[in-house]
Amino acid sequence: MRSYSPAQAAEKSGFSIDTLRYYEKIGLLSRIARNASGRRVFSDDDLAWLGMLRCLRETGMPIAEMLRYSELVRGGDATLRERIELLQEHDRRVEERIARLRGQQGQIHWKIDLYQGLTGAGRGVSAVRT
Repeated sequence: MRSYSPAQAAEKSGFSIDTLRYYEKIGLLSRIARNASGRRVFSDDDLAWLGMLRCLRETGMPIAEMLRYSELVRGGDATLRERIELLQEHDRRVEERIARLRGQQGQIHWKIDLYQGLTGAGRGVSAVRT
């Protein structure tokens, strides 16, 4: 199994070294191995977990909920049902957010079309205030 320094883990995960330290401090990262000199050493499994944390964070899951999820994962198979429910609820919120963004994107596209129509008609865009 490969091992990675904190800098390598930060580069591969896309998190900063400070974020890795913070995640370890609050319990999102547990059981990070240490080498003979006491420095943290990350494994492929740690990087896979960081990938999941990145997914959850980038899709808007609050840190408190990420902590709950990580506690459930550490709880083993007995927590599978709770993990499913937690992820399904998060997925529902992600879907709502995507729908909201699609609506907002539609408004942006409408405005682009409007401006392009004005430009194509030989009128300046400044003729429209918003």
